Amino acid sequence: MKEITGDLLVLALQGQFDVIVHGCNCFCTMGAGIAKTIKKQFPEAYEADQGTLPADHTKLGSYSQASIVKGDTRLVIVNAYTQYDWRGKGVKVDYAAIRKVFASLRHEFAGLRLAYPLLGAGLARGDWDQIAAIIDAELAGMDHTLVRMNTSVIKSA
Repeated sequence: MKEITGDLLVLALQGQFDVIVHGCNCFCTMGAGIAKTIKKQFPEAYEADQGTLPADHTKLGSYSQASIVKGDTRLVIVNAYTQYDWRGKGVKVDYAAIRKVFASLRHEFAGLRLAYPLLGAGLARGDWDQIAAIIDAELAGMDHTLVRMNTSVIKSA
């Protein structure tokens, strides 16, 4: 896993990545965190999420996706269903769902450059070390990058 600091969405629009992956709950809200920013900047990704059944437990470990074209830049945004709900206390991320999503992404996006934020380790309160180990195992040999958001980006979101 490569690691950089910056704004994942800006870097993607600059052509540094072919696919960006972010974690979503299964309720089709995209109402917080990077999902909320994606919803605003890339309504196609939100539309893809809206095309799934809300509150469906079977979505865990699956994803929806949207192809984005902005000028000369083409990329895919993956809404990865890595947590069922957002409400309440405790860890919300589902580690098995993360493994299942990334195993699928490995096959669908082989040969492409993938990037993601601290998926599942923010609002979903997961353990990043555990999540990173899953991602590394599932994407072994692929070009994939963790983009840590810099603090100025986080404050302006």
